[in-house]
Amino acid sequence: MNSGRVQKAPENFLTQSGIKEVFAEGKKGRRDFIRNAFAAAAAGAAAPMAMAQGNPVPTEGGDPNILNLPEHATNLGQGVAVEGYGKPSKFESNLQRRQSPGLTQTTQASVSFAPLQSLFGIVTPSGLHFERHHQGWWDIDPSKHRFMINGMVKKNMVLTMDEIMRLPSVSRFHFIECGANTAVDWGNVAVPTVQYTHGMLSCSEFTGVPLITLLELAGADLKNAKFVLAEGGDGSSMTRTIPMSLITSGEVLVAYGQNGEMLRPENGYPLRLIVPGVQGVSWVKYLRRIEVGDKPYAAKDEAIHYIDLQPGGLHRQYTNLQEVKSVVTTPSGGQVLLDKGFYNITGLAWSGKGKIKRVDVSTDGGRNWRQARLETPVLSKALSRFNLDWVWDGKPAIIQSRAQDETGHVQPTYQQLRGVRGTRSIYHNNAIQSWLVQENGEVKNVQVS
Repeated sequence: MNSGRVQKAPENFLTQSGIKEVFAEGKKGRRDFIRNAFAAAAAGAAAPMAMAQGNPVPTEGGDPNILNLPEHATNLGQGVAVEGYGKPSKFESNLQRRQSPGLTQTTQASVSFAPLQSLFGIVTPSGLHFERHHQGWWDIDPSKHRFMINGMVKKNMVLTMDEIMRLPSVSRFHFIECGANTAVDWGNVAVPTVQYTHGMLSCSEFTGVPLITLLELAGADLKNAKFVLAEGGDGSSMTRTIPMSLITSGEVLVAYGQNGEMLRPENGYPLRLIVPGVQGVSWVKYLRRIEVGDKPYAAKDEAIHYIDLQPGGLHRQYTNLQEVKSVVTTPSGGQVLLDKGFYNITGLAWSGKGKIKRVDVSTDGGRNWRQARLETPVLSKALSRFNLDWVWDGKPAIIQSRAQDETGHVQPTYQQLRGVRGTRSIYHNNAIQSWLVQENGEVKNVQVS
């Protein structure tokens, strides 16, 4: 059986001039312009990508890449520790986070998307972790950073980084997803690739001190306290209400480590909050204060922003949980299947309620489903990798994935989600994603009603 080849999706669809044009048209109210801009850019990118397959294997006469010894097999390579900190291969230089072309006009208050289509396993490299900033990122001197605990406590505390890092620590794998992930597709298809549809998602091993440990040191009133307010140290003063029930479970961490090293500056160095299963805005970066209280705080980023518009005009507040969701990353939008034959359908599933129980995959738009393999490890509130064997016969196919978590919640279709939430929402879009494989092998983002 032949194994099919996949041509990578173009990593960057819009130039800086194209992004400026998106902003200009958006000001005029042309809400469909971003979709049209992506479509035009994708069409233009398809031709050169066909030449990006490197050195194809000759059909006859032998492969010179085998018959002739390459330079690396006949000469000395570079020495040890030429680079004090290792870097990716130069041949992987196109694998990057990509900035949002339509969120804001300032890069300091914007988003970059993780390239999910090119990642393996469940861990996102720290350098490819998605970003969401409200007033830019900072590289803060850890010797000057302070962390305060106040409010309903016996004694106010101010801790240095050294004092926090001396305490007993834990390391856990968790996903973080922006509440606005997949927001652009609420009303209709808007962007072409999985990097732009689902790329406000990452998963890391985080190391830190359980917040409950720090609250106990401060003598927090755990009987009467119901919430805490987490405050960040950047210019936006990001403040978020966190239910005490999450903290007493021991899950919430005050973290300084990520993937075996200190946090990266873009990810909150030197200290951030880890709130597993909850939308990323509550994972406050540059964490400087926790206030213990008995009521929700209704801070600016939970009273005005990060609330869910309902069809009747009301808004839901404090909808922090990231519900069960999945996405196929290969084949996915922008990629091209070059041959008929065997393919490995692969993707990611996650739930803010706990572990993923199963993932089903359809190749005919949801008429029939097959259970995919969940690859280990399957961890609570972390990404889970799934795979499914598939033989493409060269005919059109619509590929979907549908996840179910250990609480029994099942990922909804767009029709089911819109029946409850309408089409004008922004946050918490966990609908089933559809990829159309055309007869020519090109894969496009579509929606199935």
